[in-house]
Amino acid sequence: MPTKLKAPKTAQPAKAKKRKPTKALKTKHAKSEPREVAQLLSSVVTFECPLFKVRHDKLVEPDGKHAERDVIRHNGSVVILALDKSKSKKDPWLVIERQYRHAANQYLWELPAGKLDAGEEPLAGAQRELEEETGYRAKKWKPLVEYYASPGFLGESMKVFLAEGLIPGDAHPEEDEQIEFRLVRLSDVLKMIEKGAILDGKTLTSVLLYSRLITKKKKK
Repeated sequence: MPTKLKAPKTAQPAKAKKRKPTKALKTKHAKSEPREVAQLLSSVVTFECPLFKVRHDKLVEPDGKHAERDVIRHNGSVVILALDKSKSKKDPWLVIERQYRHAANQYLWELPAGKLDAGEEPLAGAQRELEEETGYRAKKWKPLVEYYASPGFLGESMKVFLAEGLIPGDAHPEEDEQIEFRLVRLSDVLKMIEKGAILDGKTLTSVLLYSRLITKKKKK
């Protein structure tokens, strides 16, 4: 009778160690902590224009590392998520603009936005920009989020505001601005984002965050 070959014993895989889930960062605690900043050794302006300055900085970073950085310094900007909830609170209309952006070499759909003047309060700047670019004023204003678009070399912070209770008026953009604006439903703006029709970072950040927040409210 033929002998039966025994299958070789295979090594048993080691049991994976269970990792404890990492705790979410406590944002409230993080905000209360003192901000660590670099020690600036020298700062030289290498380029300047009406919009920003480029500085070459020599510094000691908070961890003690010596470094040199070229940074674009900017007064900061404001972004306005202007909402018309008169027809639907669940699917409000948003004010969005279309204008040519040479740096991107194309037309982009964006939320109204603009740079702050030196020393200007962000809320005042947001109110000014919305009225200048679209003619709209708003009865209710609320901060949504602040972020840095490209902190590796750009010092510009973007402060986003919600504007509600819109009152129409006449737009008066700056001479170099050619802006087309319209009201679009939030659901349609989200579809534009999904299709890749919106490429502007401030618009993606603001709209997606707002959509997430109102979705969470609906679930409660």
